Amino acid sequence: MVKIRSFTDLVAWQKGHKLVLIVYKWTARFPKREMYSLIDQMRRAVVSVTSNIAEGFSRRTSKEKIQFYHMALGSLSELQNQLIIAKDVNYLNSVTYREIANLTIEVSKLINGLVKSLST
Repeated sequence: MVKIRSFTDLVAWQKGHKLVLIVYKWTARFPKREMYSLIDQMRRAVVSVTSNIAEGFSRRTSKEKIQFYHMALGSLSELQNQLIIAKDVNYLNSVTYREIANLTIEVSKLINGLVKSLST
């Protein structure tokens, strides 16, 4: 069993960070006219996921940690909605959409695991 000393040791954060990098990569290919709308919204949402995991990790009480992990889940839901929009306006093809969407589901399960571990 590995001792978790930093938020970067959390698998939820690690997978979330992978998601950040993928979203940045793909949104860089979106039309420039989307820079201050969909691109900005998607990037803010995905960064918020890992930022809330990090902040939650640093909190002292389980209640506070859970609050931040729930905010991360909310940001993840925003991103999932924005991914659907990006697919529907043909900024993402179906294969890429599915790959990213599957990663959001994996991150969601990991965050829910963190919440569950603190709730028992």
